[in-house]
Amino acid sequence: MGLSFSLPKRRSGWILTTLVVLAVSCCGPIFSEPTPPSIGRFLRVTLPVTGSSCAQIRRAAIRAVDRARREKVRLTLIFEFDVPKGQKDFGRGSEFGASLELANFLAGDALAGVRTVAYVPQPIEGHALLAVLACQEIVMASQASIGSAGTDEKALTPTIRSAYAEIARRRRTVPVAVALGLLDPSLEVLRVETEAGEEIVTPDQWAELKKTRTAKPPIVLKRAGQALELTGDEARRLGVAGYLADDRRALIKGFELAKTSVEEDPSLLGPWRPVRVDLKGPIRADTVAQIQRVIEDQVRERDVNFVCLWIDSPGGAVAEAMRLADFLAFQLDPSRVRTVAYVPHEARSDAALVALACDQVVVGPSAVLGGPGAYELSPEEIQQTCETIRKTLAPRKDRSWSLPAAMIDPRLTVFRATRLGQVEYFCDAELAEQPDSAQWQRGAIVTTPGVPLKLIGRQAVDDHVANSEADDFAQFKRSYDLSGDPALVGPGWADFLVRALASSEVAVLLLMLGGAALYLELHSPGLGVGGFAAAICFLLFFWSRYLGGTAGWLEVSLFLAGVSCLLLEIFVIPGFGIFGLGGGALVLVSLILASQTFVWPRNEYQFDQLERSLLTVFAAGVGLLVIAIVLRRRLPRTPWLGRMMLQPPDDQERETIRRRESLVDFRNLLGRQGITTTQLTPGGKAQFDDLLVDVLADGESLPRGATVEVVDVRGNRVLVKKVESGE
Repeated sequence: MGLSFSLPKRRSGWILTTLVVLAVSCCGPIFSEPTPPSIGRFLRVTLPVTGSSCAQIRRAAIRAVDRARREKVRLTLIFEFDVPKGQKDFGRGSEFGASLELANFLAGDALAGVRTVAYVPQPIEGHALLAVLACQEIVMASQASIGSAGTDEKALTPTIRSAYAEIARRRRTVPVAVALGLLDPSLEVLRVETEAGEEIVTPDQWAELKKTRTAKPPIVLKRAGQALELTGDEARRLGVAGYLADDRRALIKGFELAKTSVEEDPSLLGPWRPVRVDLKGPIRADTVAQIQRVIEDQVRERDVNFVCLWIDSPGGAVAEAMRLADFLAFQLDPSRVRTVAYVPHEARSDAALVALACDQVVVGPSAVLGGPGAYELSPEEIQQTCETIRKTLAPRKDRSWSLPAAMIDPRLTVFRATRLGQVEYFCDAELAEQPDSAQWQRGAIVTTPGVPLKLIGRQAVDDHVANSEADDFAQFKRSYDLSGDPALVGPGWADFLVRALASSEVAVLLLMLGGAALYLELHSPGLGVGGFAAAICFLLFFWSRYLGGTAGWLEVSLFLAGVSCLLLEIFVIPGFGIFGLGGGALVLVSLILASQTFVWPRNEYQFDQLERSLLTVFAAGVGLLVIAIVLRRRLPRTPWLGRMMLQPPDDQERETIRRRESLVDFRNLLGRQGITTTQLTPGGKAQFDDLLVDVLADGESLPRGATVEVVDVRGNRVLVKKVESGE
């Protein structure tokens, strides 16, 4: 017989409930939804604040909130109060009504659940401070300051005073006394210490405070008649600023947001209006000027807010690359225009700096960023470029400067550093610049001594140089929600033609066709189709290379000189000597130099480029040889085209010519003088007494009627030279 027992219903129900509660409490963390990720969005508040700018900021903020809710992420809105470049009055002139409207929006229900941050990187004055006070947190640069909020008012009305007090009470970011002190220079501000802690009050508030609390005598923070101006350090000590950040990178670190999740998004102001601009081939002054002009026109005339800079370049003129990088980083307002560099294949050497000057960088799986390029920088250029990266370009784009500088300077050693799960890449100099340098743990070195840093594909993303990777342009468009292909602006059909002609395949074809046409011309009477076709082929070859930035007048001059030497050797100077060998060498050198931007290779990229140039010329030479053999055998028998070539003699004709030449002996003319009956260019006829003979001029062409002397006889070939008067 088994044992059994039962519990009263009430007790068994209580125990069951307890077990369920315990199970839920223990398993709750397992089944609870994960914490949504945090992202940040920068919204630039350009001063002064006006009605139109207030409406624009509101629309952008609402779009950001709606997008965050759809994506189920926690949103931090960072409002950066920006004084336009060149303005010297600290952003004064903000309208009180527009500033109050913006402050009410920032402190209202529309942004409930959103973390709002006011970032003040430079001194500001005027009613824009109302919007600063309305944010949940204030972050300032150490050299920034806030104050003189009422500087634009002739008289401070009760409405204005109450607005500042109301925003301060509602948000509690700053004490009401500080808000009023920033507004009204005539107001005295006191700091008192009570049993509950330290407080900042006005004289009226101090009078009420003494009635209810025990407090020490107050300390005057601001006397009546003295303007209250808080620097970043002072605001931090008073608790007005949460902390200090001299740039966006420090700000992002302070909020512990992933760098890739914080961006300034112009699409919040409206849908994307994209264009595409190509930077392909070596970087040159005319290319840079054209790109700047095109982008400026598109932004100004079409209100473009998305520029895709398609980069496929080995670098070039470092000064021009830095000029383009400065334009992209400083002359385009990131709150209005997003610039994205798309690098499907390569952005080497200084071309990588152009990519990094954009807001974001997207690379292909095998794309090369940095490393040796088409141009070998001098030590002075390396130093100047690295200083520019360190002091201006990297801070502007909130990037570490060590990795971009290592792409230029092969002597720089960069290592991986970690701090509290955060990963950065520093050299010794940049690590020493960090305020918390002792907390960073050194990791593996990512550079190779003596070689500029080169990052390939995913490695560039992992090292925080590129933002993302795209297998092709279709994936690039999907990642930015671009519905169609961005309009390609800049050069039109001519640009596509140049790129096609400059390709290795077309270059080989042009050289083969040009050589074959020249071969036809040499085997046909007079000047004909062959000479014209050869001129067109070689003209297209050098024209495409010139526009592509690899050929100039030097290469063209060498080619023309080489061809001239070959013609001189064939038609003027007997045999095949120095002019023939030298002319052939000049032609080969001109074709090789026309395919590259350097004379002698000095780095890995240039050696690879030299190899491709040699392969192009070699392939063209082999193809030309095959074509010449085919033409020699087949063309004379072709019904119509055979008439273009001089027919070679058949066996019977060849025997007849040999017999005639064997019977002719002009050795008796050696040393005799005669008169030319035709112009010698260099061949022609000359009269020796009663004998008319075919002759060749030795060197220069001779006019008709010139006195000549026979200097050499080879069978039926008579070589003459001009007899100068007096001889």
